[in-house]
Amino acid sequence: MTIKEQREKVWQEYVEREKQNPQRLQEIKEQQMTFGEATMKYGIKVIGEPDENGYPLFIALHGGGYGDTPDVNNQQWEHMGVFYAEAVKQGVYVNPRGVRDTWDTHANPESYPLYDRLIQNMILFYNVDPNRVYIMGYSAGGDGVYLIAPRMADRFAACNMSAGHPNGISLVNLYNEPICLQGGMLDDAYDRHKVTAEYILYLDKLAKENPGAYPHTGFVHKDKGHHFYDHAEEEQEVLSNLQGFIDNDDVTSHKADANAIHFMTKYVRTPLPGKVVWDLSLRAPLRQTTNFYWLDAPKNVEAGLVVASIDKAENAIRVEKLEGIAGQVSALLNDDMLDFDKPVNVIYPDGKTVITEAQVSEELLRESTLRSGDQNLQFVARIQL
Repeated sequence: MTIKEQREKVWQEYVEREKQNPQRLQEIKEQQMTFGEATMKYGIKVIGEPDENGYPLFIALHGGGYGDTPDVNNQQWEHMGVFYAEAVKQGVYVNPRGVRDTWDTHANPESYPLYDRLIQNMILFYNVDPNRVYIMGYSAGGDGVYLIAPRMADRFAACNMSAGHPNGISLVNLYNEPICLQGGMLDDAYDRHKVTAEYILYLDKLAKENPGAYPHTGFVHKDKGHHFYDHAEEEQEVLSNLQGFIDNDDVTSHKADANAIHFMTKYVRTPLPGKVVWDLSLRAPLRQTTNFYWLDAPKNVEAGLVVASIDKAENAIRVEKLEGIAGQVSALLNDDMLDFDKPVNVIYPDGKTVITEAQVSEELLRESTLRSGDQNLQFVARIQL
């Protein structure tokens, strides 16, 4: 049996088993999942018909959050059931309820494993394409996108943040994940208007320093406050000079397509990208998987930076940076990434090359299949870096 045949066999076994899993069946029936003390409820709409790859999945996060009563958050949750859905022509549209009535209602520690579980269930029961999973949010939902996207970039094809605040989070992990940032020119609470502009320029800088990476766009809506149209079909008036806006001396504008769905659906996830940037200080609390794309580290490793790439021509893993975590990070591989019939080279920043072999492990294959629930993230070999 070839490695591909083995992977397919394990995947089909996983699907058959998990579709009979009583817990998953109950979660689908009740439209809610529990992790620890937190329960995530969700609404769901199936729009249109699937294509040859299944349905795209749209996860829409509501506003509200800190200081609001459960009734207010429930009203916001209900509203998000239709807010972006009008712009979706085909897909599964899910609006989760924040697990607690806190400012980070969508990014409590338990939220992260619950998003993984939600995506797994949608793949299993709703024919969702794992390479077209999108997340978007407004206000407190925008806060959520800022916090979730860099911690779970390996799950999403693209994301949209509207009217939220980043709370100082780094976006370096978005090397491969497209993001759109949107805010209102007059939304001065917590300086959201200026911070949105600053983060768009921050992404501009990252993209300039890393050609071909950090795909993004951003809009500050002219003469709008906390409420603006990020889901309308018609073009919106947005500021042209963000630095001028920050400096309080230029509010010239132009029209642009600021529809969040239009932006996101241009992208399909590359599940095994050629290069990965992983700041481990951004790891998601309580997330059950220990890998980020094809890099892996034990749960107790909570700091450090690794930048690594796959070089198929050299049948190599190139380690560009390994700061503070040498010996604690490994590369997870499958036969789509490198040729297992040849020695694998691990090339370090100082030019040192370690020659090794990829040892196929059925245990790793089964483990990675179960923890990701994603056929694109099956791994059969591990090489320590």
